[in-house]
Amino acid sequence: MTETTEAIDNGIKANDTIIQIVNMHKWFGDFHVLQEVNLEVARGERIVICGPSGSGKSTLIRCINRLEEHQRGKIIVDGTELTNDLKNIEKIRAEVGMVFQHFNLFPHLTILDNLTLGPIWVRKTPKKEAEETAMYYLEKVHIAEQAKKFPGQLSGGQQQRVAIARSLCMKPNVMLFDEPTSALDPEMVKEVLDVMISLAQEGMTMLVVTHEMGFAKSVAHRVLFMDYGRIVEENSPQEFFDNPQHDRTKLFLSQILH
Repeated sequence: MTETTEAIDNGIKANDTIIQIVNMHKWFGDFHVLQEVNLEVARGERIVICGPSGSGKSTLIRCINRLEEHQRGKIIVDGTELTNDLKNIEKIRAEVGMVFQHFNLFPHLTILDNLTLGPIWVRKTPKKEAEETAMYYLEKVHIAEQAKKFPGQLSGGQQQRVAIARSLCMKPNVMLFDEPTSALDPEMVKEVLDVMISLAQEGMTMLVVTHEMGFAKSVAHRVLFMDYGRIVEENSPQEFFDNPQHDRTKLFLSQILH
């Protein structure tokens, strides 16, 4: 990747907050998986979250669209607080797209039907309009020719691009990525990262859990490092990689950067 943050930065406004997390805690039984998490994300900002396995990275972003329930603190997404109110949860999920490590496509539906299901049932979009939108996003991820196929007929990289297009069909304001390339063969990683870089160029607000440090250097406005359920360090990519402050961050970087 040759793009730099500066080259694709489209001018975020720090005072235009789209996600606010205040003193958030999360437990799994007795396990305190997230502790005193505070984070503000500006509209159009791109954040990469990294850290060792079990540090709470995936749980953090899963809390943002209520796939996991936090027990203390506040999460506010585009002015709506995430509570047990089902209307609020549905409103936020309609605005927040998510791409998982595994593609979660319906194997018995064609690629086109996978993409139109959400808009038709959740947003009540007419079928013809939903199909036109689906083809538009399949073109964007360079896979329109596969629209009539089933997921099992596609490679892993192609399926992950379909999963990204499916999220985009809901026209979200925020995209969450939970290790989107970790289940892929190495030669398929680049095609997925290229789609994500394209999204970044268009100004999509993105939170990405990943160990793809080249992507972090190229695309992120900020890199967060998590350990034991806390945000231990956050900085611009250049400062994060060139001048890490915390001993735990230094150890982590020494293990993954060769």
